[in-house]
Amino acid sequence: MLRSLYSGISGMKNFQTKLDVIGNNIANVNTYGFKKGRTTFSDLISQTTSGATAPTGNQGGINAKQVGLGAQVASIDTLHTQGSMQTTGRVLDLAISGEGYFELQDASGASFYTRTGNFYFDANRNIVNSSGLKLSIEGDAIIPADAQSFSIGTDGQISYVDATGALQQGGQIQMFTFQNPEGLDKAGGNTFQVSGNSGPATQTFAGQDGAGSLNSGYLEMSNVDLSEEFTEMIVAQRGFQSNTKIITTSDEILQELVNLKR
Repeated sequence: MLRSLYSGISGMKNFQTKLDVIGNNIANVNTYGFKKGRTTFSDLISQTTSGATAPTGNQGGINAKQVGLGAQVASIDTLHTQGSMQTTGRVLDLAISGEGYFELQDASGASFYTRTGNFYFDANRNIVNSSGLKLSIEGDAIIPADAQSFSIGTDGQISYVDATGALQQGGQIQMFTFQNPEGLDKAGGNTFQVSGNSGPATQTFAGQDGAGSLNSGYLEMSNVDLSEEFTEMIVAQRGFQSNTKIITTSDEILQELVNLKR
């Protein structure tokens, strides 16, 4: 069979994967804290039909003759670039400006990390996300229900005015950084988990050790750029179509060979 048939098939599979990633990006264009994906390709092995020869005293060298055997997906990256800020005016809506992640913990104590900052109170006045995972806070984090008001500073420090009108401190929101944030594994629900290539989570606070500042009353929007995604969609569609043409052309050549038997 012609090698071009299998090269075309590999190209079609790759562009289908690219379209899958683009589709997921577009689906999450309005997902707070979402980090978009990107697909890159690399070539497969090449079949050497004639090796290279070195030059001699009387004759120059000759380059190798190689035929490529298609392409493969080299990586599917998660781009942790900063998303735009959206004003909400709600105290428990938090956006990180710069590096860092919130830590969330489930009932078993497992840790998850996120940039999505829409938090809420539960019945016990714990600060949780929309799935009920608790936000990691150092110190006494309970804000009493009879507090007159509360606020969260750019360093993550929680303050509230109690029923008597006195200013109280309510703990400080922890931040976590990684040596390689792009190595984090997506765990669903806008959360990430530590992987073997992300490095361990380093605990700190907003504004310290390279961590960004916290902005109360804001949410970080998705970093998906629709114009870029639509452009990449067109490129992927044309690439897919081009590879189908390779297959149909190779099929026509094979048909001609079969017709020689007539």
